[in-house]
Amino acid sequence: MQMEGSVGKMSDLLQEAVSFIRTSYPELLKTEEEINDRVEQIKREINETDRYEHTYEELVYGAKLAWRNSNRCIGRFFWESLRVIDKRMIQSEQEIVSALFDHIEFATNNGNIRPVITIFKQKDHEGKLDIWNHQLIRYAGYESENGVIGDSSSIEFTKKCMALGWEGKFGPFDILPIVVQLEGKTPNFHEIPESLVKEVPITHPELKWFKDLQIKWYAVPIISGMRLEIGGITYSAAPFNGWYMGTEIGARNLADEERYNMLPAIGERMGLDIKRDSTLWKDRALIELNDAVLHSFKKHGVSIVDHHTAAKQFKKFEEKETSCDRKVTGDWTWLIPPVSPATTHVFHKPYDNEIMKPNFFYQKPPYK
Repeated sequence: MQMEGSVGKMSDLLQEAVSFIRTSYPELLKTEEEINDRVEQIKREINETDRYEHTYEELVYGAKLAWRNSNRCIGRFFWESLRVIDKRMIQSEQEIVSALFDHIEFATNNGNIRPVITIFKQKDHEGKLDIWNHQLIRYAGYESENGVIGDSSSIEFTKKCMALGWEGKFGPFDILPIVVQLEGKTPNFHEIPESLVKEVPITHPELKWFKDLQIKWYAVPIISGMRLEIGGITYSAAPFNGWYMGTEIGARNLADEERYNMLPAIGERMGLDIKRDSTLWKDRALIELNDAVLHSFKKHGVSIVDHHTAAKQFKKFEEKETSCDRKVTGDWTWLIPPVSPATTHVFHKPYDNEIMKPNFFYQKPPYK
């Protein structure tokens, strides 16, 4: 029975591989002969080794297609601009950590953010690499007698880091270390050099007291807890980034009650009646917070996009995909912005949430 299972897995791998080649190669302007030759080559490789390796060209285009197929992303208009860094051959933990630091520096680009993905070795019978972080850069969260200090979404991971020996400063914006684990080995934490992490102090263009709130946020959202799947091959470590849409910070990270919950403090400073929801104080405070985020990022020369512009860019993406006879898929609940969604075309349009591959998929954090 074990042998039958192995054959089944191999057949699935081949099927996924062929599907990927027959989807991607015509877009890369390959001939039918080149397509058939590559399919036969992959068949031989799988038959002989139970696996196959992507060429660099396949890896690059596969990663771009994964972005193009990401149903929850409103920023897909720029999928072709993704920079792909191939780190499949490196083995040592120090090399891996250095590559992650390089990613942060290259992506940040002094504020002129570049969409980048760094891809490490595939997950197979030889083992895998795990990055414990949800994002490479993230603030710590601590439970205290007076409530949560910092980012409550990081509480569990922060505890794991401290169990490994990391010492937090118990501040509201402590940068967590990167935790890396190679198959069969003990996880280790690595402090990110301060010089690599660009942060933006949040101030308001008109409300001078805003700076007294002492809010800040990091410049680049580098997702590192998802797996990349291309042609049946899984890359368990493939951190990637674009740039922020302002509402991700201003309407969620800093505004959500279970995150930084800044709206009451802002509403009070604005002189609003925060005891009654009917005064719409949350809405007014939310707008000013989002205004502050966009203003601050632009003031400090860091790439960011507002939700109206992002929606217009997504419309261009839809139009281009339609002109190429490609189906546009999407998760409506994620595509609509959390601020004034009805003012964008996305709110008024249905989307098919069919999952296309290549794609990024959630995976259970290694420490759970």
